[in-house]
Amino acid sequence: MNAETPAAAVVAACPKCHSLVRVPEARALEHPKCPRCKAPILTGEPVPLDSASFAAHVERTTLPVLVDFWAPWCGPCRMMAPVLDRLAAERATELRVAKVNTDEQQQLAGRFGIRSIPTLILFREGRELARQSGAVDAATLSRWLDRALS
Repeated sequence: MNAETPAAAVVAACPKCHSLVRVPEARALEHPKCPRCKAPILTGEPVPLDSASFAAHVERTTLPVLVDFWAPWCGPCRMMAPVLDRLAAERATELRVAKVNTDEQQQLAGRFGIRSIPTLILFREGRELARQSGAVDAATLSRWLDRALS
């Protein structure tokens, strides 16, 4: 790499203050912190989103984001929660898992045409790459993600 070539990096949003942070790929495993609020950036936990934080996490980052549109009363959504928690932990440096409560964020659900829950939408740089409705097991979800990201 020469002085004119920047190091490969991802742009991710801080889960706490929603600031955009550039994280060099070589440092992603070093638990980078937000320079503004000092919170960990790549936490390995799903990030709850609302209409105010959605753009920062989904539209302005380079890190792919898997958004789970769910509701607390939904049985299949509750079944998916541990699968998504595990996925967020396993792929913390390569993918952000986010959650949108459709009861509280009806405008976002409407914007993306959510008609059934759970619905998972995979985004990269604000563009929808793939969509999956209904509960799936961890292996099926992993295969679906791998296909969508390739």
